[in-house]
Amino acid sequence: MSLVGKKAPLFKASAVINGMEIVENFSLEQFIGKSNVLFFFYPKDFTFVCPTELHAFQARLEEFKERGCEVVACSTDTEESHWNWLQLPKEKGGIQGVSYPLVADTAKTISTNFGVLAGEYDYNEEGNLIATGPMIAYRGLFLIDKEGVVQHQVVNNFPLGRSVSEALRILDALTHFEEHGEVCPANWQQGEAAMEASFSGVSEYFSAN
Repeated sequence: MSLVGKKAPLFKASAVINGMEIVENFSLEQFIGKSNVLFFFYPKDFTFVCPTELHAFQARLEEFKERGCEVVACSTDTEESHWNWLQLPKEKGGIQGVSYPLVADTAKTISTNFGVLAGEYDYNEEGNLIATGPMIAYRGLFLIDKEGVVQHQVVNNFPLGRSVSEALRILDALTHFEEHGEVCPANWQQGEAAMEASFSGVSEYFSAN
């Protein structure tokens, strides 16, 4: 399921913000009209690839903020699990120092609505509800613009870590198009020449949204 070109699903959930504070009813709606959002899912707390990604986004967090983009992460772990992981130093496998919000999708509805939940519910012969998979999120990443529309998404399987540089490149491309009306070719980097759109559909779409 692709969400590109559609409004990002709305949600309210508990989250840990500033690496310390647990809040209820966290929502991406607070950023609409103010900033873009890089919203990414990771499978589980206290794992191996996941902390490398969370630290990588933290290391370049100011680059996102300078571009007017907030970074928010989410997994199906509880807010208490997030909090405990945030207290553990990096050298011990923790994510201490990560300051952007970590959303707790304990009901698994956010992952489901964004199309990144692995596994499904089913019933066994006794009529008991069982899970047919791990019921955790794939490595989904969504760039959501100021109007709440998804402009980019990528979903990786569990073993495949993502590129923070590529996320920044896509953000730069979106910003360039919004500011100059020029489209960005393959491997385009900030500061390089872009291209004028040869059809009106692109500009009409963005002006309508």
